[in-house]
Amino acid sequence: MPRRIYITGLGIISSIGKNLQETFSSLMQGNSGIRHPEHLGTTLRSEILVGEVNASLEELFALAGLPVQEGFSRNALLGIIAAKEATSSTSFKIDPALRTGLISATTVGGMDRCELYYNDFFTNDSKNIYLEVYDCADSTEKIANLLGIRNFITTISTACSSSANAILLGARLIRSGRLDRVLAGGCESLTRFHLNGFNSLKILDKEPCKPFDDRRNGINLGEGGAYIMLESEESILRTDNRILCEIIGWGNACEAYHQTASSPDGTGAYLAMKKALEMSGLKTEEINYINAHGTGTDNNDLSEGRAIEQLFGSKIPPVSSTKPFTGHTTSAAGATEAIISILALMHQVIWPNLNFRVPMKELSLIPVDRLLTGQLIRNVLSNSFGFGGNDTSLIFAKPMDGNLPGYPQTNPIQKNG
Repeated sequence: MPRRIYITGLGIISSIGKNLQETFSSLMQGNSGIRHPEHLGTTLRSEILVGEVNASLEELFALAGLPVQEGFSRNALLGIIAAKEATSSTSFKIDPALRTGLISATTVGGMDRCELYYNDFFTNDSKNIYLEVYDCADSTEKIANLLGIRNFITTISTACSSSANAILLGARLIRSGRLDRVLAGGCESLTRFHLNGFNSLKILDKEPCKPFDDRRNGINLGEGGAYIMLESEESILRTDNRILCEIIGWGNACEAYHQTASSPDGTGAYLAMKKALEMSGLKTEEINYINAHGTGTDNNDLSEGRAIEQLFGSKIPPVSSTKPFTGHTTSAAGATEAIISILALMHQVIWPNLNFRVPMKELSLIPVDRLLTGQLIRNVLSNSFGFGGNDTSLIFAKPMDGNLPGYPQTNPIQKNG
């Protein structure tokens, strides 16, 4: 029998909240975090909208419980804050009997601080400390050092599917018996390099993004950190952590259609969702909600929509993209939306696809445009599709031995004796 894999801890910071509770409240109240940037210094400030965490670097140090010091990027601090919350909500301590891993995802790394000193690097012989923390692994190493994780540490960078792939890899390592528990997720901060790169692709919307809407015109970039604690049954027997849900399926496909665009027919998205379903053993009608990748670009929404229609046929479950809440947090998006999907599962709600008004002419898919409460949700599919066609789907489920609503009152895993 394959090992079952449970989620026992969640940690998140984004433009709609500095912790899990604030995030949940914003989702329930329909409060979007999309606005003009205040902390990112850019000449495009008045022209663009982003999902920026409403905190200065100094305020992020305080939230991370660290003294203000050199060598910490905004990106690393966002990761530390979310990782600490994910572990503080569990009985997390280093136990020699539990092989513990950290899999963290990012793309910009320490770029937010390094780009401030880029010209100095070429004009003088001084070496700024931020040049040393530029690489993607820096934030991962800082999180691992602060939490004392040593058994397995790695960093993933597959663009917008990065942190979904971190969760996928963590689940695989637990199922294969190599690790007992894994802290998996990702972090990403807004940077001028980041912003100008997407602007050069001409896919930034100057208005709030409108996924799956015929008027859609691009993305709103966002930032944040999001991590989940994955545990095996054996780990839970030692930690006695409360089970929030179970991950029962995952799928990855790399269609390599184009450097940045998805294939028009959604081949990669279809394969990722199909693989996740096959692993879970579920039928399409047993998926109760799809948290779509839904970026708001012409290409992505058409590609993903066609893939969903191909897989689910005429019986498409409720679908929504939550990027109009948080912005597109790129490498952190997969874990951010995994947590939002888990919140939907835990509280039996379906989040609205904000800003939706006009159905797409090419699709029959109509996203949910208002908050739906009191739903019967047992299985949620979360999609994260990245540049290069690296597409990942995750399926989270209510534990079969838990109860609705408000599960679980007690852990379904019982200790012998």
